[in-house]
Amino acid sequence: MINLAIVEDEDTYAAQLTEFVEKYQTESGNYFKITRFRDGDEITNGYKSQFDIILMDIEMKLMDGMTAAEEIRRLDQDVVIMFITNMTSYAIRGYQVDALDYVVKPVSYFAFSQKLDRAIGRIRKSSSNIISIDMPTGVKKLDIDNIFYIESEGHNLNFYTSGGQFTIRAKLSDFEQQLSPYNFFRSNKGYLVNLKYVDGVENGACLIAGRQLLISRARKNDFMSALTDYMAGL
Repeated sequence: MINLAIVEDEDTYAAQLTEFVEKYQTESGNYFKITRFRDGDEITNGYKSQFDIILMDIEMKLMDGMTAAEEIRRLDQDVVIMFITNMTSYAIRGYQVDALDYVVKPVSYFAFSQKLDRAIGRIRKSSSNIISIDMPTGVKKLDIDNIFYIESEGHNLNFYTSGGQFTIRAKLSDFEQQLSPYNFFRSNKGYLVNLKYVDGVENGACLIAGRQLLISRARKNDFMSALTDYMAGL
């Protein structure tokens, strides 16, 4: 089932989009759970990365769609966002929040169904490499391929990713087994590294994203063997 949100303050357009999704469901065999919000602040309040696709109106009274999308992207890098608008001039700002597409009012079913095809294609392409991480403010979806490494610091874990750094309260062992099939290796008790981003090894440390991460003596041979196997498989 695909969780889809409609964020639209006008009841007429919300009803039309719901009708189009239900028609697409019948034709395609994809099943949707539809949730409707009347403003950007409704969907961002307590957002928990629960949606696969968000159809977001841009012009709303309390919180506009672009601001809502920016807040959602801080927690969820993978939800597919499509804007509903009659002003295509918003396209450039849309790239900043990785919007997949625009549905231009008045909405035609044919154009809408084509865009929904694209959205579902993106979901299927990325869903196998997504993990969910419990954050103080909700659940964050993270693409495994975007993780450089994870650092243990006291009772916290620091995630270093292509989208920036964030910290959660957890143990490194909580993620070691989960990420092992994706070419992550524990170089010492404090680091779980993505072999994809290892730029080299020197002076007993691996180089990732401009940082030197120590490799423990006990793990050095196993680390080098894992790195060699990974590079051979490229």
